[in-house]
Amino acid sequence: MSATDEQNLIEVSGLVSHYGDRQVLNNISLDVRENEILVIMGASGSGKSTFLRHLLGLKAPSAGTVKLLGRDITTMTRRELFDLRKQIGVAFQGGALFSSLSLIENIELPLHEHTVLDKDTIQIMARMKLEMMNLLDHEHLMPSELSGGMLKRAGLARAVIMDPRLLFFDEPSSGLDPVTSAELDELIKQLRVALNMTIVIITHEMQSALNIADRVTVLHHGDQIFTGAVDELHASSDARILNMIHRRPSRHGVDSDYIDQLTR
Repeated sequence: MSATDEQNLIEVSGLVSHYGDRQVLNNISLDVRENEILVIMGASGSGKSTFLRHLLGLKAPSAGTVKLLGRDITTMTRRELFDLRKQIGVAFQGGALFSSLSLIENIELPLHEHTVLDKDTIQIMARMKLEMMNLLDHEHLMPSELSGGMLKRAGLARAVIMDPRLLFFDEPSSGLDPVTSAELDELIKQLRVALNMTIVIITHEMQSALNIADRVTVLHHGDQIFTGAVDELHASSDARILNMIHRRPSRHGVDSDYIDQLTR
C-alpha cells in the first residue's frame, strides 16, 4: 500500500507546549500512518513524556492541534475524549498493574469497566491475550510475583485487550536485559500484524528503535530535529543524532567554566 493510500491515525500540527513560563515543545508537526510503527525518541529532558501526554489528551497545548483517528482532541469534551480513548491502548513503562489483582484480573479489568460482555466471554478474551504474550501459564500470579519482562508483557496484554486501533507504548525496553528487550521488540512487531494496529513507541533506546520502527522522530530539547525512515536516520549528518546512534556524549571532557557556572 502506498503512502497516499494510507490513512493518518495521528496528525500533529504546530504543537507548542509550556509548563508555566518554560517552553518544552517547539512547533512539533508529524503524522502517523495506519498500521505503522513510529518511534519517538530522544534523551532525557527532550520532551518525549510531555509529547505523549499531548497525544493522549492529558495536557492542552499552548498552540497547535492534535488529531487522533481523524478528530481534533484539543477541542473535545471530557466525555468525547473518554469515548475516543476506548479505541486506544496505552502500555505504561512499569506495567501499571493493580497490585491487589491477579494477572488475569488485571487483564480483564478494561472489559469489565467498558463492555457488557458476560464473565465467561471476558475470561476467554483475556486468556487469548495472555496466550499471545506467552503468559497464560501465569494467569493466577500477582504482579509482585512477575519478572520485569513479564510485567511489560502483562501491561501490553491489558493495553490491547479491547483490540485498539492505536497503541502507545512508553519505554518498552527500560530496565530489561538485551535478550528480553529483543524478545519484546519481536512481540511488538508480531502484534502489529496480528491485531492490525498502529503503534507509537516512546523510547530513548536506540537499538530497540532501529529494530522495530518504520519511521523515527527525534526530539532534542523540545525541538523536532528529525522525522524519517531508519535508513535516513543512519544517513543523517546531524551531530546530535550521530551522538545518539554511536552513544557519544554531547560534551567532551570537563569544562571548568561550565562547572563554575553551575556552582555559583
